[in-house]
Amino acid sequence: MTKIGFIGLGNMGGPMAANLAKAGFDVTATDLSIAALDRAVEAGCARGESVADVVKDADVVVSMLPAGAHVRSVYLDNYGVLANAKKGALLIDSSTIDVDNARAVISAATDKGFVMVDAPVSGGVAAATAGTLTFMVGGEGDGFERAKPVLEKMGKNIFHAGEAGNGQVAKICNNMLLGISMIATCEAFNLAEKLGLDAQTFFDISSTASGQSWSMTSYCPAPGPVPNAPSNKDYQPGFAAAMMLKDMRLAQEAAHQAKASTPLGAQSEALYALMEAAGKGDLDFSGVMKLIKGSL
Repeated sequence: MTKIGFIGLGNMGGPMAANLAKAGFDVTATDLSIAALDRAVEAGCARGESVADVVKDADVVVSMLPAGAHVRSVYLDNYGVLANAKKGALLIDSSTIDVDNARAVISAATDKGFVMVDAPVSGGVAAATAGTLTFMVGGEGDGFERAKPVLEKMGKNIFHAGEAGNGQVAKICNNMLLGISMIATCEAFNLAEKLGLDAQTFFDISSTASGQSWSMTSYCPAPGPVPNAPSNKDYQPGFAAAMMLKDMRLAQEAAHQAKASTPLGAQSEALYALMEAAGKGDLDFSGVMKLIKGSL
């Protein structure tokens, strides 16, 4: 039986580790949160006391961490993955971090003789729980092929994006597009309402016309048209505005480094930052509708 060491059991990592255990893998997991670790144990994972404890016998290491600094520390410090994982282990980092840190950590792993891929995800907590995430994988082809059977137990769409770090490139570009399109969708619904067109009628028309987008048809920010959307649950998060802001900032950092023009990305980042400044970063990112309407 394949042994998996799982590091990071937050809103995304917890259900991902649970799905691996459910699929029959021998999963040992760890997290700084005792409550999160307790939930993982209840879901079938073994309790890991430390990173070193989790990775020492693992055939595959999976990490899901908040930011680049955490990934560097977990992989590069003396207590971390590279110093303690067994020879030949496959390393998969599913955190969403900046491209430079992703490539630096993978380079360090390669120098130590490990095969490592970056594999950030799209789909949010609901997809993590359902095992229907989309994985965007950067790294060598053999690493992708080795990672695929593990990732398929946590997701339904597994893409090889190319060289190391390209998973992060795909993720931040996708989420920049999502963040922009959500704001545009909010503006359109707000304008329609102001001009006397109700949300359901506008949805019925635009969802079958050229203005259609995922932000409208799957995650409508106006209450009513899409029953399961956060807008019908007082914008309780499936994907929090604070997390969208993190991704928008990563996109802007990458754009500056690449000298790429992203004026709508920059403006969208500023609007999600206003949500955070107003103490509403814990709302779903579609809650930017409240900012657009002036009711935040």
